[in-house]
Amino acid sequence: MPKQPNIILIFTDNQQAATLGCYGNSEIHTPHLDALSRKGVTFDNAFCPNGFCSPCRASVLTGKLPSQHGVHSWIDDRKSNEWPADWHALDGLNTLPKALKSKGYATALVGKYHLGQPTSPAEGFDNWVTLEDGHVRSFYRNKIFDNGEVYDQPGHSVDFFTDKGVAFIEEQTAADTPFFLYLPYPAPYGHWPATKETDENRHTARYADCPMHSIPRRGLSKAAVDGFMLRSSESSAHLDFSMLMRAPNDLGTLRNFYSQISMVDDGVGKIIATLDRLGIADDTLLVFTTDHGLSTGEHGFWGHGAATLPSNLHRAAHNIPMIMHQNGVTVQGLRSKLMVSGMDVFATILDHTGAAQQEAGVPSRSLLPILTGGDLSDWGADAVFSEQEETRVIRTPKWAYFKRFDTGTTGFQDELFDVENDVSETLNLAGDPAFADIKAALDGQLTAYFEEYGQDHADLWKGGVPIQHSERKKLWRKAWGDSWQPVYSYDAK
Repeated sequence: MPKQPNIILIFTDNQQAATLGCYGNSEIHTPHLDALSRKGVTFDNAFCPNGFCSPCRASVLTGKLPSQHGVHSWIDDRKSNEWPADWHALDGLNTLPKALKSKGYATALVGKYHLGQPTSPAEGFDNWVTLEDGHVRSFYRNKIFDNGEVYDQPGHSVDFFTDKGVAFIEEQTAADTPFFLYLPYPAPYGHWPATKETDENRHTARYADCPMHSIPRRGLSKAAVDGFMLRSSESSAHLDFSMLMRAPNDLGTLRNFYSQISMVDDGVGKIIATLDRLGIADDTLLVFTTDHGLSTGEHGFWGHGAATLPSNLHRAAHNIPMIMHQNGVTVQGLRSKLMVSGMDVFATILDHTGAAQQEAGVPSRSLLPILTGGDLSDWGADAVFSEQEETRVIRTPKWAYFKRFDTGTTGFQDELFDVENDVSETLNLAGDPAFADIKAALDGQLTAYFEEYGQDHADLWKGGVPIQHSERKKLWRKAWGDSWQPVYSYDAK
């Protein structure tokens, strides 16, 4: 019987693809990831299903859209004292760890969680090592929950979680047990206070004099200012959203951000070296990706899709790195131009391990035919879909169309970009009569997609409610009434 492949899913936190050397960045130092790209399959057009951390993690672990699993925004751990005991946002759903555990896999989360209580394992995880904060407040000095133990860890979190991941790999290899290691690093993050702190890591000096020409520094857009005004009016004191306005022109922040990317690269290199040392590289699929992109000044804003009002999913906040490799299985050095989603990681891993999806209506598509050079005749439309509360997006190789939910009073406008000729997405063609047919066709595809996959209880555009948090409460209450509010589970609605 063939050996079941081990799976290692390495996640970073807030990182657009263009911040890696293998995606064309000449200022960043990422030798291990660049080498992985040369050996494996690199997706140039991989996009996140949402511009926030928690929804994207939920989508990767379930293969579902936010309008299915219900996590539409970041899980607000400022309110964790109000959460139900041992609450996890994905309780009851079919997830990667549950599916793989049922196939005999040892499963581990080692890193950032941000989908509920960090104090106890989510369903399906045997091994559980995470930090207290879903919002990364420091790369150092973190409280750790380690399989029932609680302690403070003073060192760099990337190094700490890498070492914990290595230990798990070694244990399962010694026991000859197939394993699933979910290793979501709490870096590079890109937000204050973490990227503002003065602690030096081993890559700090490398960027001390870097001019940072690869990050655009320009004036703030009106949409960024409007987004800041909305968020600051609704924020609590200890989350400083003013950094969204100041970070793009703060060289210290930019250089620290890049140093954290290099720290992640070191961690990836150590994981790869461990596979080689233990002789299991041929038996292990390594997936490297991130939760969502991060605009680093493009379009006049810093941050994720909801950093502007209305929300956006411009390429910088939407395009994510995705590299997959297994010796003797994946095509060497392939760069795929197909439009793929972070959600597709779910079906890909289940397909590769033989742990078939157990329910219909999951939009995740297996990338295994691409990885192995197989038949793509059944791939279907070359398009990818995303949502950010009041903004829904369809991307094709030619077009990016942003459709806005409008109560009739917001004045939000749809946007259409010819990304083939307008790579920076600066010229909105949505109001141009010459492109009316194209807009209508894309609108039809977008509407049909959400009609097929959205579920009413979680579909905000149909009066559904989100799990735990929304960035647009006022908008949805205006649309659906004052009784509209997030819930902790749909049984509680």
